[in-house]
Amino acid sequence: MQRLKDIPFFTHLSDENLKKLENISLFKNYQSNQILFYEGDEPKYLYILIDGVLRMYKTTPKGQEVYIHQFTPISMVGELANFEKMKFPATAKFVTNGTILKIEFEKLESDFFKNPDISMEIIKSLTRKVKILSQVIHRELVLSSEAKVADFLYRNSELYDKLKNNQIASLLNITPETLSRILTKLKKDGIIAIDTSHHLVIKNPKALKKLL
Repeated sequence: MQRLKDIPFFTHLSDENLKKLENISLFKNYQSNQILFYEGDEPKYLYILIDGVLRMYKTTPKGQEVYIHQFTPISMVGELANFEKMKFPATAKFVTNGTILKIEFEKLESDFFKNPDISMEIIKSLTRKVKILSQVIHRELVLSSEAKVADFLYRNSELYDKLKNNQIASLLNITPETLSRILTKLKKDGIIAIDTSHHLVIKNPKALKKLL
């Protein structure tokens, strides 16, 4: 029960409600590259990412993966499908090992949605998804490959250390060769430094932000 209480969405719940929530919840561990749900699956649970990095993407008719967003803890994932009672519009796959809290949605809806604290957290989460959609449209329609990389490094510098270059390239919908070329240029220009252990240091944040 304490593990649930430590999650910001449920901090203000009483012990009685936490016990009810515990009865309809399950923590599950996932391995890197394991699928949480596929595009087209029916939603049965509300998913909350507790640990790890989760990649959301759509698949084109030709089988190409189109990156939408990467989620880091603590985040609700795919909740729009629950509320709209629709199939998941995208696939969610773990980039790293991680942990998900799975909550039976129908029981959560009937027993907890009248709680103002939970309702407000859900509204905040849905609002963040609107912002993510805006960022996706901007990134894919406006940004050059160099600007995509700069944006990723500027906003997710800590995530760079956890991922391999081919994983980052996949997140940005560019080739590993393009990513390597851009990183080399940024290092040559003195904007970033990357040591032998793949640790990123942003030496000139203003120059990196200017590329956006």
